[in-house]
Amino acid sequence: MLLIIELVGSLFKELDEPKTFIGRIYNQYKEIINYLIVGVLTTIVSLVSYYTLRLFISQYLICTVISWIIAVMFAYVTNKIFVFESKEKSILIELPEFVGARIATLLFEVAFMFITVDVIHINDRIAKLIVQVFITIFNYLLSKIFVFRKR
Repeated sequence: MLLIIELVGSLFKELDEPKTFIGRIYNQYKEIINYLIVGVLTTIVSLVSYYTLRLFISQYLICTVISWIIAVMFAYVTNKIFVFESKEKSILIELPEFVGARIATLLFEVAFMFITVDVIHINDRIAKLIVQVFITIFNYLLSKIFVFRKR
């Protein structure tokens, strides 16, 4: 996971070159672009951990929760550093807010997975892909408004 975080930092440094057209566009929409990149990486972390866990654990809801914990750890670090560039030194302030916001989206995700898999009978792997779109949007809004707001 640390290697991924280091690679993300290198990528953002390269994009931040204001002399190029891409650099100017990037600087104009930096937070959104960074969130989308970090969001995709967080989604990959979540999906890979979920699918890997499903090889060993038959209960999809247990796998959902464990993959959520792994993804939240990754997301907190990458959002704090690369997306919102938070200067808050104490994780005792941001981390509980971040985890609280993510718990809200976890509850949505678990409910979505239950309804789509157990009630509607959609394949759990397909349902997991669908719910990730909603989770990405909700997480950005909650992080922007409640967690990494300018204090």
